Formats: sequence, structure tokens, C-alpha cells
Amino acid sequence: MTQDVKEIFGSPLGSLAAKVRTLAPSMTRSMQRVAEAVAGDPAGCAALTVTGLAELTGTSEATVVRTARLLGYPGYRDLRLALAGLAAQQQSGRAPAITTDIAVDDPIADVVTKLAYEEQQTLADTAAGLDTAQLGAAVTALAGARRTDVYGIGASGLVAQDLTQKLLRIGLIAHAHSDPHLAVTNAVQLRSGDVAIAITHSGSTGDVIEPLRVAFDRGATTVAITGRPDSPVTQYADHVLTTSTSRETELRPAAMSSRTSQLLVVDCLFVGVAQRTYESAAPALAASYEALAHRHRSTPR
Repeated sequence: MTQDVKEIFGSPLGSLAAKVRTLAPSMTRSMQRVAEAVAGDPAGCAALTVTGLAELTGTSEATVVRTARLLGYPGYRDLRLALAGLAAQQQSGRAPAITTDIAVDDPIADVVTKLAYEEQQTLADTAAGLDTAQLGAAVTALAGARRTDVYGIGASGLVAQDLTQKLLRIGLIAHAHSDPHLAVTNAVQLRSGDVAIAITHSGSTGDVIEPLRVAFDRGATTVAITGRPDSPVTQYADHVLTTSTSRETELRPAAMSSRTSQLLVVDCLFVGVAQRTYESAAPALAASYEALAHRHRSTPR
């Protein structure tokens, strides 16, 4: 990617610019040209038809529409409306947005209310789009697994740790791997009857894809938790669990917003497994609570 593109992607153009920056690596060069145009001149592009923008960027109408959809808009018309709104905001001199609805000068009480609403929307969108047949199949595999390895980097690594801790509390063998080398060397040891789970919002994180591919080749049952159901990680996934592609912004990027939907999927997996293994899970959970109970009791003075 050229330096000019990087500068455009890093400019303070609100949620649209953040989406462009996050998704740029997965775009074709022609789609990047469309993204450069809308990020660099939202007012000018808002005035263009799909044909006009295609001519301006030296691409096709189909490329413009695909770019709009990749950015999270149903079609080009919706993208034009967003561009017009962004242009109006810039011209009016309103405070820049930190998230879709939150400005830098919003009172903290408003921030709490608006963030809570966004989190609710993210959870609702994820629940609505979650394939329960795929979820049930993943639960079945986890419940009967000899061991489970979970791969995640950055914020997704925190979600991977959350899932493994839950599984350990009900007596299952589970490991979270955020180090790509250890992830691959452990994946080599997997076989049929084991489960490997990759957690990646973009679906294109190489350090997560590689160990999942190794696990897939070794015969383990593989699961991908991702916001992009057509992303590279799904090539090596027996089961795909899709999370909401949340609204991303300068100070609330995908690493923050995607975690909410990932944690919902992880909780669904855990509860499903606990249901399937209740006879062994309940005593194991009770034993883990008891083992830690003394750490939560008040110490007499």
C-alpha cells in the first residue's frame, strides 16, 4: 500500500475511515482506489453516482458496490448517504466523532448511555446472525474432545483465554495460544478427536490461520469464530461461527467492538458444552468454586 493511502486511512474521518483502514489489507487494488476516493473526498464522492465514482477511480460499478458492501453498507446508495453526512459534519465544524454517535465533547453520562446501546446492538446482531446448527456441531465436538486448543492474537487472545478458563473449570483439557510458534508446535500434536478453535475478527490473521491449518491437516475438528464468513481462516474450518461486524471508529476500533460479539459466542459454546457434560461438569465446577472460596472470604481483623 502506498504512503498516500496510509495517510488517507489514518486521517480523522470518523467511523468510515476506521473501517477503510481496518479492511484495506483484504481489499483488491481497485477496491483500495475506491476507498481512497471516499476517504479523501467524502463531499465530492457523495455527489457522484455509482457510474461517476467508477469512472473517477478507473474501476467498475461492480467494484464500487463491492467496496461499499465490504465497508458495511447494503449498497452504494447507503454509502453515499454516509458520505454526505460526513461532509456535512466537516463543513459545520461539529466536534469530531469518537464512535458513530459519540463526539469528543459529549458528557461522560452520555458516553455511558451510547456505548451501552452500541454493545446491545452488537450482541443483538451477533445473536441474529449466529448459525445455531454450526454452533451445535461445535458444542458436540468440544464436549467429546480429548483436548481443545484455542488460537487468538491481541484482543482475540483475551477471548481465547476466557474460553479456555471456562472449559478448565468444568474439567476439560484446554489451552489458549497467543504465541504463534507455540500455537503451531502444539497444533502438530493434535489428531482426530481433538478440537482447534481460531478467533479472529478479520479472518485474515496469519498467526491464527497457520495453526488452524496445521490442526485441520492433522485431522482435528476445527472451528473459526470470525466477523468475515468468507475470509481465509474459513478455508480450514469445519464449523464457522460468525460475529457481528461492528461499527469501528478511531478510538473504538475492531479490537474493542468485536470482543463483545466474540465473548457472546464463547459463552454460548461454554453453556452448550456444560449442558452436554452436566454430570461431570457440575461437580468439577463446584470443586473449582470450593478450591477458590477461601480467597473470597473476608479475613477477620
